[in-house]
Amino acid sequence: MTEYRSENPFGVRPDGTEPFSAQAGATSSPPHATGTLESGLLLEAFDAQLFREQSETVVAKLEKHLADFSIRGLDLTDPAILVDAARALMTTEREQIAAFDENRLAAIVDLYIKTGIQVHSPGYMGRQFSGVVPLSGVIDFVSSVVNQPSSFYEAAQLPNVAEKIMAEELNAFIGWDPGSFAMVTTSGGSLANLTALLSARNRAFPGYWSEGGSALTGQLRPAIAVGDDVHYSVARAAGVLGIGDAQIVRLPLNERHQICVERARPVLDAAERRGLKVFCLVASAGTTPVGAFDPLDELAGLARERDLWLHVDGAHGASLLVSDELRHKLRGIEQVDSLTWDAHKMMFTPAPCTLLFYRNRENSLGAFRQQASYVFDEEPDIYTALDSGEKNFECTKRPMIMPLWALWAIHGRALFAQKIEYLCRLTGDVHRILEGEPDFETLHRPEANILCFRYRPPGLRDEDVHDFQVEIRNRIKFEGNFFISKVNVGEVAALRVVMMNHQITSEHFRMLLGEIRRVGQDLLRQTRQSR
Repeated sequence: MTEYRSENPFGVRPDGTEPFSAQAGATSSPPHATGTLESGLLLEAFDAQLFREQSETVVAKLEKHLADFSIRGLDLTDPAILVDAARALMTTEREQIAAFDENRLAAIVDLYIKTGIQVHSPGYMGRQFSGVVPLSGVIDFVSSVVNQPSSFYEAAQLPNVAEKIMAEELNAFIGWDPGSFAMVTTSGGSLANLTALLSARNRAFPGYWSEGGSALTGQLRPAIAVGDDVHYSVARAAGVLGIGDAQIVRLPLNERHQICVERARPVLDAAERRGLKVFCLVASAGTTPVGAFDPLDELAGLARERDLWLHVDGAHGASLLVSDELRHKLRGIEQVDSLTWDAHKMMFTPAPCTLLFYRNRENSLGAFRQQASYVFDEEPDIYTALDSGEKNFECTKRPMIMPLWALWAIHGRALFAQKIEYLCRLTGDVHRILEGEPDFETLHRPEANILCFRYRPPGLRDEDVHDFQVEIRNRIKFEGNFFISKVNVGEVAALRVVMMNHQITSEHFRMLLGEIRRVGQDLLRQTRQSR
């Protein structure tokens, strides 16, 4: 093999061509399932040329999908009908490998696209996952084909290097000592929250990992303090950790739906009198119901007073750190112990891609304490130093960092900052629109891109408000023009929009209000007629 030497140790030329000559005797695979023990099994399904043809079919479908700016919500299909449609697309061949059918592939892609939430449409305002930057989907496609599990450097060299680079790039906005922090990727914010709470528990109760609950005999019971609007994954994590729902100490919120620090102190005191040892305080940067940001600087002071691990669930809102205009909403983030950050939300990459940061990198090794000779090396070196297998629950883990790193490498921070800033400005604009509509009720001033409100037309009884909002949301969903969500605010249902698509304008929101009014008035007429 001829070697090409340059400053790039891998020899890739600037024009992207391979500098190495092909090995003598190498040939492309034949298109049919043939072969011998000497040649290996030759399967058409693995043929490189066929792969190109399949990819072109799929890309053409996706290009058409991305170019469609029509207002679409959710085309909700009866599951039985969808099962029949999916089965009709399956080969009936049971004995031999079925030949590739381009029409069958095209129909599968069409059905896949049609039956999901239309995240790229201006009618989509309902959830916190977003339409991706298309290039990130391309890189995710590469990850799927090359299939490099990324918990260990030897299996996925570039993804592990990319994790190190993105950790350093994003820590510049968090503000920790560059030599002291750590970051690991996890499959989703729920798993990141669980992992951080494991580290916090093991620090506070060192014997718990090896001895279980018996290590706490005669001690105060472990407990977690959370804001009352915390994501449900934290309560689930408490159950998984053996802490239990009864040991979750819920802290009161202020009128902005943030943890109220002054009212939190007596609640923590009362928990201690009940025999609880609160070891971790979980704050939120962008709560799921209303997008509120807890006062991290004040909570950091409270955590120091009581020797609590301060974890921030920033799955939604941590991305505001990359914006000079919005970063102040996470003031005090440099004082926390750990941070969950979902790139598949406000960094617009394919799910899942969650970043779990630790202020003290030693704590990143505290969640899992195990030995496994088949993966963990006994003699660490420059390669195993980048392994993340000891820091995360997953052994086989997708190289989820690659789409984010590729976008950052090619477009830089401004791509993310500009889109996030637009979405937050848009949400502020639609809030002002609602304030000018007397038959609508605003429930909070939006902190980011989540807004909750209610339709309250004249004649609607207070006792009917909850069911009225739920039915409006359901009918809007089933009509299929817009997709919005609902959430209980003060135990009463509210309509909820999450602005994740930069193609949405305030005019689209006015169209949504028109739909809500029409549906709501129909419901009122039906109610009057039935009485």
